[in-house]
Amino acid sequence: MILITGARFSGKKAFVREYLCPEGTETACALWEVQTLAEPGMTEMELKALADRLAEKKILTFTETGCGVVPMDPAERERREAAGRLGCLLAERAETVVRLYCGIPQVLKGRLEK
Repeated sequence: MILITGARFSGKKAFVREYLCPEGTETACALWEVQTLAEPGMTEMELKALADRLAEKKILTFTETGCGVVPMDPAERERREAAGRLGCLLAERAETVVRLYCGIPQVLKGRLEK
């Protein structure tokens, strides 16, 4: 599995479309914004099970949620924490992890081949 991460609007989708999925197959090829699947109150076991299911996909995009202002709402803080934990679990399972910053890919783990 290839995990593509980065901030919002950092070029994750454009990168996947240009380098990893043939034109017109992006929907079947990649699963977008998987951090939204992490729910507040999820146990570590539930997050691990979710990560195991997601790791079966070819390409995942994950928007970093740990930077910036910490939300005041406790439920939003929990959601952010769960998303961060899910991201760590996915990075652990991924063969390749690519972080995009301003549209520039940085391979953090593994190799990226066209």
